[in-house]
Amino acid sequence: MTLVTDSLPNDLQALKTLVSAQRAEIERLKMMIAKLRRTQFGRSSEQLDAMIDQLQLSLEELQVSQAEMTTPVEPAPRAVSRRKPLPEHLPRETHVHQPESQCTGCGGKLRYLGEDVSEVLEYVPARFKVIRHVRPKWVCRCCEHIAQVPAPSRPIARGLAGPGLLAHVLVSKFVDHLPLYRQSEIYAREGVELERSTL
Repeated sequence: MTLVTDSLPNDLQALKTLVSAQRAEIERLKMMIAKLRRTQFGRSSEQLDAMIDQLQLSLEELQVSQAEMTTPVEPAPRAVSRRKPLPEHLPRETHVHQPESQCTGCGGKLRYLGEDVSEVLEYVPARFKVIRHVRPKWVCRCCEHIAQVPAPSRPIARGLAGPGLLAHVLVSKFVDHLPLYRQSEIYAREGVELERSTL
């Protein structure tokens, strides 16, 4: 190390104040040189030339000492964060993006080289669906007997809600603590009008 850097303080704040003081001194000397050059314009004075030369030397010394003090600091190595892989139990939907079968540059046939695979975690919101129970009626031509399968049982007699919807409403209310009026608003966004009193 040089003698200039040996005499530097170890405190970061002291170094900052020293650098800012030197910057201010450099600016002051630059302004003085510019002023002296303006006054020199049109007449030649050896005393003025000597003063300008002396100021330029001291300015160069300050700039060199400041450059020595502000040595480039190497950035600290960043910790590489490894993402956990997406859970294996989630269903996967594969979209294959095929390029054209011919080279766009020369028109030649392309050969398989490999593939890059990336995964994106996507959320598909819950959807309503209507299950239609169709029970065809059959009639016997001989005895005019009508045959029809009995209707499947419902959780609520003559109600429109299926078991999945009822389970969702109950879990949202008692496990997720989602009030019924909010559930009604959520269902309305999906286009299904379910009043709070119905829920």
